[in-house]
Order: sequence, then C-alpha cells, then structure tokens
Amino acid sequence: MESSVQPASPSTLYRSRITAIGSYVPERRLTNADLERMVETNDEWIVQRTGIRERRISAPEEYTSHLCIRAVQQLVDRYGAVLDDVDLVIVGTSTPDFAFPATACRVQAHFGMKQTTSFDLSAACAGFVYGLHMANGMIASGLHRKALVIGADALSKIVDYTDRTTCVLFGDGAGAVLLERDDSDTAPQFIAYTGGTDGSGGAHIYRSLLADHIDGNPVNTNGKLVQNGREVYKFAVQTIPKGVNELLSQTGLSTDRLDWFVPHSANLRIIDSVCEKMGIPMERTLHTIEKYGNTSAATIPLALEEATREQKLKDGDTVLLFGFGGGLVYGGLLLRWKALTPKV
Repeated sequence: MESSVQPASPSTLYRSRITAIGSYVPERRLTNADLERMVETNDEWIVQRTGIRERRISAPEEYTSHLCIRAVQQLVDRYGAVLDDVDLVIVGTSTPDFAFPATACRVQAHFGMKQTTSFDLSAACAGFVYGLHMANGMIASGLHRKALVIGADALSKIVDYTDRTTCVLFGDGAGAVLLERDDSDTAPQFIAYTGGTDGSGGAHIYRSLLADHIDGNPVNTNGKLVQNGREVYKFAVQTIPKGVNELLSQTGLSTDRLDWFVPHSANLRIIDSVCEKMGIPMERTLHTIEKYGNTSAATIPLALEEATREQKLKDGDTVLLFGFGGGLVYGGLLLRWKALTPKV
C-alpha cells in the first residue's frame, strides 16, 4: 500500500500537537497495610520516605500490552479519536510482554491499524518523554503524520516482594497520547527539549537478562528489579534542576513562568527536594505517587490525563515534563498546552 505521507524538503518542518489522551490502571489495590503483612514495613515508614499509600497491581494474565490497549481505548472513547490512519506507534516500557514481538505490535494488531511503524522504546522511567520527543521529531520531519505514544509498565511482574526497599515503591499502569500534525497557524505546542545519559550509573537500577555483570560488577540474575535507592536519589536531585535550567535557558523563561511541573513520580521526597531547590511550589506540580506509586514510564501520562480530566490544564499553560531513570537517563520537554475537547 502506498503511503499518503510525502517526504519533507530539508527546509520544511511541521508542527505536532496532542489531540487526545487516555490512561488505565488495574483494579487491584495494594495498600501499605497489605505490604505490612508481606514484609517488615509499616504505613508510617512508607509514607514518610516515599509518599505512597497504595499502588495498582495487574492481574496474573494482564500484561503491559493489555494496559496499553485499555489506555488507548479510553483515549478513543473519551475524545472520539480515529486510529485508522495512525502511522507510528511507540511504547515506552521496561516490561514488554515479550522480548519480541514488540508491545507496540500487539497494540497495532488489537486496533487493526493498517500501516504503522511500531516499536518499543527502552528508557525506563523516561520512556514516555523520550517517546514523545521522538514522535514529535518524526512528525516535524514530514515522515509521519499521526502517532500513538504510550508509556506503560507492569512492574509488579518483576518486583521482588521479599525486598522491602523496592517492593513498596512500584505499581502498574499506562498512559497514552495521540500526536498529530498541526497545520494551524497557532503557536507550536513543543517548545524545547533536553536530555542526557550517565551510562556509568547503569548498575544503580537494572533488571538482568543475558549478561551477569555490568562493567565487571556482578548483578542479580533472577530477572527482578534491583535498585540502589540512595544513588538514584542523588542522581535525580542533582540532574533534574540542571535539566530544568537547561530547558528554561533555551526559552528565556524562569520557573515562576511555569504553570505546571510534571516530574516522573518516583518518590515524593525526590519531588519535594527538587521543587524546593527550583523554587517551584508543590501546588503547581502534577504527580500520582500517593495512589499509584512509581509506575515507571506511565507516571507522567497518568498525571497529565488526571489533570486534563480534572480541568487543571488550561489552554496556553506552560507545562514542563521531566523523566529520569535506569540507564541512567533523563529527558525533559517544555510544552505549551493546547486544550483537549472530549466528545459529548
């Protein structure tokens, strides 16, 4: 089948905009009280150190592709989105159903999208921001016109529930956006991007597959998530302010000009520390840490979808997304929000 998308000339750059958003979390709740019966911990300790009160857990036969599909279906149902002409599907995830086929291919098959480039993106908790940045670039180039970008993880499948330092943190969920070429004369939605990598910190948070060491250091080979919380905390509180300043310097903005800050919901202590350093009031921060825990690539789209549903995000708001995680990697996007209109 011949593609309807024509290659752009070198001087042509197109704009893109988010036209629909959806999310999904599993029904089962795992509360702090539940965890007290599983490992040596308690509600006060968890809340004080993480801000988490409960998280959602996928059913035994519910995998990341199922979470993605439910999030996309909500996007379709709420906004009347048409998927027939989607030509790009990107899923940011660390917990694909299979090594291959890609989770994105399972999403494509479910919705019967006829001609798509579909792939998974591995950037841990920064996966959604990386995916959004990549999809925007592909649309800007003229090579694609309409993209589904999904951040999703079923971390409960890879958490060691005997390790009280990690099992209290993680939950399952998915968030999806539809990104389309914007041919209007309005201001662009995507304003600036920054990203970076410190691969020397790879051993601080990982899940083993084939190799039994990182840079000569032995790793746990049971396939479960392993995290050095102290080192990840240090990386986050040092990297996020630097990345935010990089983004703002590109545009001449200051933090008091930000309407909303949407960091990866890893830990409320990290968010508190970063906001204090940056002078960003917590009331202008969007997160879902208290009720969903750390859902990795899903945290940012879950927060955006909730804020959209609650009508917190207004047309023209300046919104800064910032993801960080295993790699170690980080990515930040500065957006000018464009209001979404649910179908009646």
